[in-house]
Amino acid sequence: MKRMDKTELSAVRQRWQRFWHYTRPIAVWLLSIGLVAVIAIVAVRFVLSHYISAVDPDDATPYEVVIPQNASAGKIADLLYHACGEGEKGLIVSSASFKVYVDFIGKANSLKAGTYRLSKNMTIPEIVDVLAEGNPARRTTRLVVIEGRTVEDIAVSIRENETITTDPEAFLALCRDASASGKYPFIAELDHVDQRRYALEGYLFPDTYEIYADSAPEEILDKMLTHYYEVYTGEWVSRAEELGMTRDEVMTLASIIEREASVPDDLPKVSAVFHNRLKEGMKLESCATLNYITGQDRYVFARDEMAIDSPYNTYRYAGLPVGPISNPGAAAIKAALYPDETFLEEGYLYFCNMNPKETRALAFAKTYEEHQENVEKYREFWN
Repeated sequence: MKRMDKTELSAVRQRWQRFWHYTRPIAVWLLSIGLVAVIAIVAVRFVLSHYISAVDPDDATPYEVVIPQNASAGKIADLLYHACGEGEKGLIVSSASFKVYVDFIGKANSLKAGTYRLSKNMTIPEIVDVLAEGNPARRTTRLVVIEGRTVEDIAVSIRENETITTDPEAFLALCRDASASGKYPFIAELDHVDQRRYALEGYLFPDTYEIYADSAPEEILDKMLTHYYEVYTGEWVSRAEELGMTRDEVMTLASIIEREASVPDDLPKVSAVFHNRLKEGMKLESCATLNYITGQDRYVFARDEMAIDSPYNTYRYAGLPVGPISNPGAAAIKAALYPDETFLEEGYLYFCNMNPKETRALAFAKTYEEHQENVEKYREFWN
C-alpha cells in the first residue's frame, strides 16, 4: 500500500475539518434533543409514579367522598387527600399534584358536586374523569340494628327493606371473611376464625344507621365496624386487661349476656353468674348458645341437642364459645366488664326464666338445689 505524503495527509485533514465544521451543529443538536428526550421521559415517569398514579394499585376498597357545591379544585384535592382518615394514605398522593393536573388539562372548573365512591387503586386521571362526569344525589334510607341480633338477622333486615338494594348474600359473605375487614385491628387479631360461623359476629354495633339505598356491602360494614371502634373506649380496653380478658373474650361474653337477659337490671347479674362459673371451671350451659347453633329460639332443649358437637355449645364444652353469638349493645358490653359485685361476692351460679308471659326478668340462685326449685316452679311456662 502506497503511503500518503504530507501534502496528501494535509488535504485529507482539511476535508475532515470542513465536514466536521458543517456536521457538528447537527450532531450537537441531535445529541441535545436526545438528552432532552431522556430527561423528559425520566421526568414523566417520575411524576406518574410519584404524583399521578394510584396510591395503591392493589387496594380496591371503596371510600365515600362527598364533594359539596361550588367546591374549588383545592378544596376537592384536600378532601381526596384526607378521604381515608387520619394517619392513613389518601386517595391521591398529594393535593398539589391534583391541582396542577386539573389546571393543566383545563378541568379545574368542570368537577361536579356529588357523592362518589373512589378507591386507592384509581389514578388521578381516572378520579378526575369520574368527578367531571358527575354523580346524581344518592337516596338515603335507615337500617335498624337491634341489640342481640345476629349477622343473619341483619341480612334479613337488609333483604326485607325494600329501599335497600344491597345484596344480602354478598353482605353475609363479607361477614364470614375476616380478611375483608382486616384493616380494623380488632378483626385482624381474632383467633379461631376458621371455626366461627361469621368472623364479624359480635362487632356490628347495634344502632340506627343512615345509609345510601344503593350502598355496597363494604360501605354498610364499614359504618358498623367504625361505630363499634368508637364505642369501645380506652376505659373498656383497660378494664378488660384488668380482668385478664381479651377484647374478643369480652365481646363473646357480652353477646351471650345480651341474649340471656331481657331486663336491663339483669345484665350485670347474668354477667356475675358467668364470671363465677368461669372462675369455678364450670360449663356456662347457656341456652342462648344452643339457640345460635340450632337457629331456634327456645327455652327447653332435648339431651341430644345439648350434646351437639359445636365449638359454640357451652353445654358440651367448658369456657367461652369460639366467638360471639350475637351483636351486643353498650349495656351488655359494660355488664361483661363490670359484673354485679354482690352477685360475684355471694357466689351466684345459676339463673332461669320465670313466666315469660308475665315478666322477662330472671330467677337467680346460688346453689343447684335452689336452682332446681326455681326450675320446677317455672318450667310449665317455658313451652
